[in-house]
Amino acid sequence: MNAVAVNNIVKTYGSKKETVKALSDISFTVNKGELFGIIGPDGAGKTSLFRILTTLLLADSGTASVDEFDVLKEYKQIRNRVGYMPGKFSLYQDMTVEENLEFFASIFNTSIEANYDLVKDIYVQIEPFKNRRAGKLSGGMKQKLALCCALIHKPSVLFLDEPTTGVDAVSRKEFWEMLKELKKQGITILVSTPYMDEAAMCDRVALMQAGKIMSIDTPGNIISKFNKHLWAVRSEEMYRLLKDLKNYSNTESCNSFGEYHHLVLKNDDRDKEAVLKYLQVQKHMNIEMKPEQPNIEDCFMQLMNNNYDRS
Repeated sequence: MNAVAVNNIVKTYGSKKETVKALSDISFTVNKGELFGIIGPDGAGKTSLFRILTTLLLADSGTASVDEFDVLKEYKQIRNRVGYMPGKFSLYQDMTVEENLEFFASIFNTSIEANYDLVKDIYVQIEPFKNRRAGKLSGGMKQKLALCCALIHKPSVLFLDEPTTGVDAVSRKEFWEMLKELKKQGITILVSTPYMDEAAMCDRVALMQAGKIMSIDTPGNIISKFNKHLWAVRSEEMYRLLKDLKNYSNTESCNSFGEYHHLVLKNDDRDKEAVLKYLQVQKHMNIEMKPEQPNIEDCFMQLMNNNYDRS
């Protein structure tokens, strides 16, 4: 049984004179118990998709279901079965940690005690601050409190909209460890993120851009489909190097990745010497150029360029 099924969803914002298509004929399924990632930059349509699936927004056309309940006809059943953590911290800032958790439990006619086993591994990390107002918590602590509130009624499907945006690297790592533990309890988890490196934490991912899904597969399979040789290049002047590589006649794409620029050549040309000669003519010093294994971000950029070329 599919935990989530989306069929040809379209969502448009704006007036007749000026419209923006947030979602363009989106279709996919999520298996029960799966940790599924929606990966894409701001404006890709991730939030609109989650709001439709959690019955907070109506699609223009298409159908969708959560736990086999239709998002339009059976929205009340869905609201009782899902947990939703929006991208913006939406808890009551002037209420304490404990008061927020008790309030959300009461909405679903349950209690902290009834489902404490589900949230205890997360709650023990914020329990020392249970009498602190939510607005005074750090970003990482707010994140954990919001997750506890989304889980307190024991949902079967959990929607997390960019939960790690704006938090430090340690909190991001801790959060994904918590999600792995929740998955072991049989909860289906859909998480959206602009961070490409987080794709590796998911069972499957959908790469999204401009309201369209470019690819759906396991992270490993997506990387294996990268069909060009990739080079990592650096020199003493990295900004000028990026400009010169982009202007090189045989460059298909070049993007900055940490200490290196990732370069793909047209026609999958492996002629390293020609590139080095060009950079020497451009008076670059201490040039390093080596083969590189692609990552999810490289695959995303390739798919985006291919879609752009076809449009």
